[in-house]
Amino acid sequence: HVQLVESGGGSVQAGGSLTLSCEHSGSIDGTNCIGWFRQAPGKEREGVASIMILGATTYYADSVKGRFTISQDNAKNMTYLEMNNLKPEDSGIYYCAAARPSFPCSSTVGPGSRRAVNYWGQGTQVTVS
Repeated sequence: HVQLVESGGGSVQAGGSLTLSCEHSGSIDGTNCIGWFRQAPGKEREGVASIMILGATTYYADSVKGRFTISQDNAKNMTYLEMNNLKPEDSGIYYCAAARPSFPCSSTVGPGSRRAVNYWGQGTQVTVS
């Protein structure tokens, strides 16, 4: 049974920072990529950052490049999303996700990226005011 558990969400003023954590346990069926997705009210759930488990190559949506950093600690089965210079448009529910093995990690960010996901966490709320 695969579990992805997010933590670290909260409320912050514009320009502030938050770091999200994702603990993944159980077999993730050969996935080679863990990503962070964001869903604002009335909008599509979309990938903002992802990282290859082996090699740690990272991918970012244009809207977060230079502000967000994804990282991992494979020994602890943890993936992190450091978010700096937050903007109100960054608000939403953030989900940790494991990509389908058949999808390249690069497909887990940007429009249409949710189809690349095999497993989802329960989500954590981020509010920027």
